Amino acid sequence: MHESFLSLQTGLISVIVDANKAYESRGPAGMKATLKRLSITILICFGIVSAYAQIPNPQADGMQQPSLFSPSSPVSVSSPDNVQPPTVSSAVRQLLDFKESDIKFPLPRLLELLRDRKHEGWVLAAYPDPKTSQPLIGAGVSLDLPAREHVQHDPLNPRQFIEPSSAEIWQAAGLDPDRLRRILDEYNEHLADWQTKRFRKAIGVLPAQITDEEANSLLRVAAIQAIVNAKAYCRNFDQLSASQQMAMGQLVYQMGINLEEFSQFLHLVNRDSVGASDFSSAQRSDGEYWRNVQLSLVQSQWARLYRVRAASVIAMLNPRYEDNPSGAERSIKGILHPAIVRGHRARTGASLHFASYTRHRGSAAHRRSARLRSR
Repeated sequence: MHESFLSLQTGLISVIVDANKAYESRGPAGMKATLKRLSITILICFGIVSAYAQIPNPQADGMQQPSLFSPSSPVSVSSPDNVQPPTVSSAVRQLLDFKESDIKFPLPRLLELLRDRKHEGWVLAAYPDPKTSQPLIGAGVSLDLPAREHVQHDPLNPRQFIEPSSAEIWQAAGLDPDRLRRILDEYNEHLADWQTKRFRKAIGVLPAQITDEEANSLLRVAAIQAIVNAKAYCRNFDQLSASQQMAMGQLVYQMGINLEEFSQFLHLVNRDSVGASDFSSAQRSDGEYWRNVQLSLVQSQWARLYRVRAASVIAMLNPRYEDNPSGAERSIKGILHPAIVRGHRARTGASLHFASYTRHRGSAAHRRSARLRSR
């Protein structure tokens, strides 16, 4: 390239000299052919100069030109279009893809109920489950639950259960995984020093390990999981009223896989239909039908142990609940009986966080919940 440019430069100078001689010897007529040569040479030279200016100089500023195959070749910076997102499981993807428009009730209303002390409560530090000593936080969200399989036993329900691990719930809430590990390490130190009973007495004075906003994010993800699984329990979930959908979500949030033990309740809710298309508007508003559904829960040991919470949840199954919520709840309280439990439990009642250990444990939880089945 350098040689070509110098050659053209020399040729240009030569043409200019020739043009001058031609003018002196032959006048204007003799310059015509010479000027034509000069124009062509100038155009060619201009084109080469333009192309040359666009070629980077590998020796500029003392830099060496990298080899295409050299290990030291610069790596191109990824653009936003080719940045790969963090790997997420299919369960987490379902949680992230959830749309509030897919349910009839306001999701914030369910979160508000679960935060209430009559339901799950609200603690911003890891604390022990009263039965299993497993760590919980916020509104009873487990911190050490492994992912597990939850088989769909209803061949007429195409929806599948999702049971992500606590780490995946944490991830879906947008929280730092290293922070979860630190919280669990600190929790295990406290549990070793205090044991469960003393640890639970200190719940009210534990320093916060997460903010209200972070606890709300965790609760939202856990509630969405409960809603997804409520659809897997109830074939006709989409046809239920807003309050009925909320009741199903609360039941699953509290009991998780142990809701399968309430076979009579699920049998009535699904009504042996072949699909959602058979769940007519008449059934949706049938007072006697839903009264039987409610009674299947009223007669359970769960309702007797958790009378306040149970009355609130069971009342929402009334198809006319929205017309008179307080009246629907009073109606259920009037037929609830206290649990038949001897000794200290009879005086103090069951623990607030029964839902935590039944929802988050395995076979042992199944055995415990079997004793709470409807009779």
